[in-house]
Amino acid sequence: MAASPGSGSTNWRRSLPAHSDPAPGTKQRQRALLYGRRKGPKLSAHQAELVERLLPELKFDLRPGIDPRNYFATSIVETWLEIGFGAGEHLLWQAQHHPGVGFIGAEPYQAGVAKLLSKLALQNHAPSRGGSTNEQPHNLRIYEGDARDVIEALPDASLGRVFLLFPDPWPKNRHHKRRFIQIEMLDQLSRVMKPGAEFRFASDDPDYVEWTLERVLLHRGFEWLAARSNDWRMRPTDWPSTRYEQKALHGVPVFLSFRRG
Repeated sequence: MAASPGSGSTNWRRSLPAHSDPAPGTKQRQRALLYGRRKGPKLSAHQAELVERLLPELKFDLRPGIDPRNYFATSIVETWLEIGFGAGEHLLWQAQHHPGVGFIGAEPYQAGVAKLLSKLALQNHAPSRGGSTNEQPHNLRIYEGDARDVIEALPDASLGRVFLLFPDPWPKNRHHKRRFIQIEMLDQLSRVMKPGAEFRFASDDPDYVEWTLERVLLHRGFEWLAARSNDWRMRPTDWPSTRYEQKALHGVPVFLSFRRG
């Protein structure tokens, strides 16, 4: 196993604190929110127009149990999911470079969705006010909400790759229940990911990196793909940087890749 990116300990299979996750066989009465406000500053007139005009063409309409490939009008080999795509830089790059893959991007923040739509409009030279538009990406769908809704609706073994890049670390102990990485969520990801599928995680928060490694390595459904001691420091060539990564608010970005067993 590669050397850990944490505080120096290399024993990542240690026992978890008893209070970290719900006890086996129990359910939380209410699903914890993983984000704050869904709406930030008021959208510009241009952004609001794009949300009204372009989003309906790309909207991911949840239908429980449906093979996600059926959400795309063209032939799609497999489907990948990005959880919280931010401003959409990474999601758009992946969709452009993998035309045979169907991409579902889930983002609860209205401003993030608007920024992705702005990038699409600029890329396609779509007019900012009315008129006809060029064809939108055939392999991209947007869910404006909680990614857990998408995961719960997907059938077993239906995703070929999942991205969770720079999620909110919720650094305060009392907020750790809001972190996306929980044992229950790993169970769900293990269910919807195909055998051999890849789960990519990135964070610039050392505590959240340690938290993630502890839980993923304890989960029998996943295997860490690090082959060298410094793999976690290196961003793969097919992993484009995002605006958040460039800010590096909490520390040096860490890149982790896991395989679904």
